[in-house]
Amino acid sequence: MLNFNVQLNDTASIVEIALKEMLQKQGNDLMSAPIRHAVLNGGKRLRAFLVIHSCNIFEVQKDTAIQAAIAIECLHAYSLVHDDLPCMDDDELRRGKPTVHVKWDEATATLTGDALQALAFELIASLPNTDAIKIVELLKKLAKASGMQGMVLGQAQDIQAEKSEVNLNINDITSLQQNKTGALIEWSAISGAILSNQDDGKLLDYAKSIGLAFQIQDDILDIEGDAVLAGKRLQKDVSAGKATFVSLLGIENAKLRAKELIEEAIDALSDYGVKAEPMRQVAKFIIERKM
Repeated sequence: MLNFNVQLNDTASIVEIALKEMLQKQGNDLMSAPIRHAVLNGGKRLRAFLVIHSCNIFEVQKDTAIQAAIAIECLHAYSLVHDDLPCMDDDELRRGKPTVHVKWDEATATLTGDALQALAFELIASLPNTDAIKIVELLKKLAKASGMQGMVLGQAQDIQAEKSEVNLNINDITSLQQNKTGALIEWSAISGAILSNQDDGKLLDYAKSIGLAFQIQDDILDIEGDAVLAGKRLQKDVSAGKATFVSLLGIENAKLRAKELIEEAIDALSDYGVKAEPMRQVAKFIIERKM
């Protein structure tokens, strides 16, 4: 796992440099500071890692893969900025730093998220060395993953659950998290197949498994994690009485389910040989991480 951590950090550094270069080209205007605060605030860059190594499996050109990777990081950053707003999850810290609405204001945070979402689609629409048909397919799947059939639906399900007097069951929470967390992870994992016009079925199976495992581990860390290491408030869902995988399964069964999902994910990559090894390693990392 030590070698994988080096690889993860190296990939994150490549993505960070590419993000800075891209934002520099965007110019320096009224929105530059909050956008940079949102998108350059560290993080594991797992979605970008999945994009780059999915592309590596299918020998997609490096500059194409990196641009797709920074696009998904912009979209992910937008989702976090909006998720942190008082009308959503109402968080004041993100990775140990003030959230955008705290550092600036709610209007600026809303506009920052809007701008990052638009920027993500602009980056995909202008991918180098990529024909229009593949770009359109990537855009279509990204719109679906981030919109009313994906991430936005998941957030709406989450908000509705908070207001409902009926507690979520395991099928409800699975559906919610597959949309809210899993949809962008799925897009990231299949991007290489789309860009090379290959079947994405096995990668989609892989992504569905790691997406759920990721959220289960988040729920576990919300109970057992270190708030300083996480850089955010913990046990907020518990305090609010929200259903989680841990509250429904119990912590030991949740750990067991996450382990089973990772085994399923690794099995799904069997056709891809050694080229998929980084994606196998990231699957293991998901349930071994401490933040």
